[in-house]
Amino acid sequence: MQTWLEPKYFAWLEQGFAVTLMLSACAGICATLLGFVLAVARTERNAVLARGAALYVFVFRNSPLLVQLLFWYFGAAALLPSEWMAWLNTPHAVAFGPIVLRWPSFELFAGCVGLTFYSAAFIGEEFRAGMRGVSRAQQQAAAALGMSRYSTLRYVILPQALRIATPPLAGQYMNLVKNSSLTMAIGVAELSYMSRQVDTETFRTFQAFGTATVFYVLTIAVIEVALVLWQHTGVRALRRGRA
Repeated sequence: MQTWLEPKYFAWLEQGFAVTLMLSACAGICATLLGFVLAVARTERNAVLARGAALYVFVFRNSPLLVQLLFWYFGAAALLPSEWMAWLNTPHAVAFGPIVLRWPSFELFAGCVGLTFYSAAFIGEEFRAGMRGVSRAQQQAAAALGMSRYSTLRYVILPQALRIATPPLAGQYMNLVKNSSLTMAIGVAELSYMSRQVDTETFRTFQAFGTATVFYVLTIAVIEVALVLWQHTGVRALRRGRA
């Protein structure tokens, strides 16, 4: 009877899983910041900013992620100066005592950039939907009290918009984790890539991809639990505020 997977190959999958988590976390943070900027830009009175942000969303939402990843890996690399590419492909490290930070490979860097720009278009729309969910009367009341646009955005709109947008944002983060598997097309050694490597060497397709599936499902489950806890915390805080 065959064992599930030898420790060596399970370690490969663990390594790929760690890369998936790191890639998803970095892209998620960057995409959230960029998405927030896009959402604010789309609500600006400046037509150039609003239309520029709308064009960004239109382009990145309506082109396949795989094509974008290939563009960032092959197309953008061809446009960059050779000195830049040489620097990006050269290992770099910065040590802070026992902690060593290493510059990622170009494959990982391109994958993170591609996921960030793609996901930001969707996350930005979720932020904008949350902002539009705040009643116009509250914004007018804030203006009547003499609050600036920045103060209104910070203290009135954003707290409510974030609460409204949290469930769909969690869905986007789940999609980001799953979409990270497409970076295997440009050579990123994430979970799907390593599953394929294990399958090629052991011919245990079910075991390799079954283990990878469990890792993905557990990650999505953690995000869902975090969402539930966030919502329960928000409800309790709201009830205390009304008491």
